[in-house]
Amino acid sequence: MKKNELTLSTLGHTWIFDLDGTIVKHNGYLIDGQDSFLPGAEEFLKAIPEQDMIIFITSRTEEYRETTELFFKKRGIRYDYIIFGAPYGERILINDDKPLGLKTGIAINVPRNHSLNVSFSYDPSL
Repeated sequence: MKKNELTLSTLGHTWIFDLDGTIVKHNGYLIDGQDSFLPGAEEFLKAIPEQDMIIFITSRTEEYRETTELFFKKRGIRYDYIIFGAPYGERILINDDKPLGLKTGIAINVPRNHSLNVSFSYDPSL
């Protein structure tokens, strides 16, 4: 599988992640009784700079908020928001481009329950 390589500006970023099948095993909290990170996901999340915002979106209901938040806390994963109860369908990101050409909306789709095969670097000229 080809690695998704992002070249980002040095501005602050907002990272929006689906939870099940992208960051943790899909329905692992139901099947196994607990969540487990997919390969590379924990390391990726910990590599995101402190000044960046992290948002998780999940179709999990609110009844799983406490166990989900505890999972992240025990593993030292910071985040700003978790949105529970999202619909199962497409997640659509619409954003404007900066006047000098910076693309401010990026979307990556990864196969369910595979490693988070994404890397990022910074380009100060963006």
